[in-house]
Amino acid sequence: MDIQAEVVFDLVDLLGVLTNGILGGVVARQLRMDLVGFVVLAIVSGLGGGMLRDTLLQQGFPVALTNPAYLTSALAGALIAYLLVFDSKWTFRALFVADCLSVGCWAATGTVKALGAGLAWPPAILLGVVTAVGGGMIRDIAVGRQPAIFGGNTLYATSALLASALMALLSELGHPTWGMAGAIVLSAVVSVSARRFGWRLPGPANLSPSALRKLRLRPVLGRRTRRE
Repeated sequence: MDIQAEVVFDLVDLLGVLTNGILGGVVARQLRMDLVGFVVLAIVSGLGGGMLRDTLLQQGFPVALTNPAYLTSALAGALIAYLLVFDSKWTFRALFVADCLSVGCWAATGTVKALGAGLAWPPAILLGVVTAVGGGMIRDIAVGRQPAIFGGNTLYATSALLASALMALLSELGHPTWGMAGAIVLSAVVSVSARRFGWRLPGPANLSPSALRKLRLRPVLGRRTRRE
């Protein structure tokens, strides 16, 4: 990977950390947390996926702890979200586009690091997806929400999976730079298109509203029967 391309990809990487730091701060504002809450959710959102990846790979300290630019970007995101109110559709659109770009970058980075550590394609792609969506998932769990990647979102994890698979393919063919660029573009196109056209993965079959109500009531009825 040439130096200029590496600089561009590093900038996209840090932009993703900053963006997700802001998104973590937005969640903290919604829940009326104090400054500590803003900082914690920003760090988890911006750095959680990469730290989880590096911990699983056991290839030394997580990059987020050795490169001060990452922690600085996450803290900057927390401060921005603390000082500014993001209630405009245009600001959320800008954050969404930046997040879409970072998903592809993180997915590609996680995949190529896993391949470099000697893992095969499937676990490498898995770690690419974990890198891309892990921070948001940990943040949602921390605040007691169902992680967005589990449903109701517009192909967020799917775009990370496609980006990771493309990175794995092109990396094995000897074109890591094209793999990184292609992963970023592919993820952005899929995520933005999914938001624009409302694309979602299909849910389980035969789960009509009445069937869902029955599933929710069944454990309650069972407990009542046992008490009786």
